[in-house]
Amino acid sequence: AGYDILQRGGSAVDAAIAVQLVLNLVEPQSSGIGGGGFLLYFEAASGAVLSYDGRETAPNRATPALFLDDDGAPLAFFDAVVGGRSVGAPGLVALLETAHQQHGQLPWADLFAPAIELAETGFVVSPRLARLIELDQDRLRRYPATRAYFFGDNGEPLQAGDRLRNPELADTLRVIAQQGSAGFYRGAIALDIVNTVQTVPDNPGLLSLGDLASYQAKRREPVCIPYRVYHVCGMGPPSSGGLTVGQILGILDSFDLAALGAESPLAWHLIGEASRLAFADRGVYMADSDFAEVPVAGLLNQDYLRDRAQLINPLGPALRAVAPGQPPDAENFAPGETLEQPSTTHLSIVDADGNAVSLTSSIENAFGSRVMVRGFLLNNQLTDFAFEPEVNGRPVANRVEPGKRPRSSMSPTIVLNQNGDLYLVVGSPGGSRIIGYVAQTLIAHLDWGLDIQAAITLPHRVNRFGTYTLEPGLETGAATVELADALEALGHTVNIGDLNSGLHGIVVTPSGLEGGADPRREGQVRGD
Repeated sequence: AGYDILQRGGSAVDAAIAVQLVLNLVEPQSSGIGGGGFLLYFEAASGAVLSYDGRETAPNRATPALFLDDDGAPLAFFDAVVGGRSVGAPGLVALLETAHQQHGQLPWADLFAPAIELAETGFVVSPRLARLIELDQDRLRRYPATRAYFFGDNGEPLQAGDRLRNPELADTLRVIAQQGSAGFYRGAIALDIVNTVQTVPDNPGLLSLGDLASYQAKRREPVCIPYRVYHVCGMGPPSSGGLTVGQILGILDSFDLAALGAESPLAWHLIGEASRLAFADRGVYMADSDFAEVPVAGLLNQDYLRDRAQLINPLGPALRAVAPGQPPDAENFAPGETLEQPSTTHLSIVDADGNAVSLTSSIENAFGSRVMVRGFLLNNQLTDFAFEPEVNGRPVANRVEPGKRPRSSMSPTIVLNQNGDLYLVVGSPGGSRIIGYVAQTLIAHLDWGLDIQAAITLPHRVNRFGTYTLEPGLETGAATVELADALEALGHTVNIGDLNSGLHGIVVTPSGLEGGADPRREGQVRGD
């Protein structure tokens, strides 16, 4: 759908809208108009990197005790997720409309046609969607709408190869195509969303018509940091993605990863330690900057990052414990815990004029809140807030507050070369591991010289909180076992397990564009 839009002279934003709407239909477990996202845009004419925030907001009636039980203890994750309590005001429609008003070429309504047609005629259920329905069938059976949509007449989960139609979604998209975002945030669709959220059995939510009517996508300042000869730009708060990827790279800028190479255990030791240090800061300082003083400049201060780098022994052993640092101008927040689930999607697009979109969007957990309205699933993004609002009397930056946007790890990224020209567009789904997936891909390409497909396919190695998880690899696990032994000898705690990213990247070369799509998920490269 996106490629056809580009062939018709559409812009990168036009193509992104068409792609996102089709993904809402064929990948409903990951993203859609019931959720939100972040869009990073490179404007070729000016050379500017722009960022747009379509993250969900907490209802105005929400309190810091939203995810605490009657005794003041945090709810179990799925007790909080399933139902209306976890639903924030969706931001994706407003995000797409705002980006289109600024950077669109084709008429808004035209971009809805591919998804509407496919929703009417039906699409073939993929093996991945079928597998996820089967794994989540107990929760999907809980509500009539999801039970009717994701299960056959025999009551069994849909199977790969089944044809699935969604005329309700087609009707919803027609309204938004004709009326713009007002058709979603006001009127009959908004009323149905609110009524459904507020009347969910056992776990109703607080979302109101006022929450929807007042929602706005926001233009934000991108977060950029120099790395080697490049300029790496990402999404700032309420995403932690740009800051944490930036901190990892900023710490690693003190080490010669290129000389060590991709096979070196010492290289992975450095990457793991830098990630742990960055995640320690993330847990304390990063939240919605409209509600908390996020020390963006301090977190990316080069002197501060060099000081953090000096905590790492480049030859081992690994740090026993990692504490958050004290970046310049930082408030004294308490660490806050969140559990982000890896059900998200990403797309990277470059158009004929050299404009680029890096868009990551999500409904959070697979199938979101499991609440379905008018053919689309509603998000459970409010569970990205810290459930406990304070620790030992100190406030948690990412606590629930009315109108606040929960912290995210989505990391749409655009890299400029030393001349300020577009060089690389990349991003991934994957919960809080998104940060590691994107950072590793950047290192693999910028430091180790792997082409973008090889960089994406490279087995993942992720260390957020002290345990180094190594992906077995797509062909053989022998090298992974050797690396595990070497990292354990350097003092790391290691486990081996699957790491399901969904990276999509584009590199601008003198001879044209090169694309890479993650073989771990569905996705492909299309272009001239």
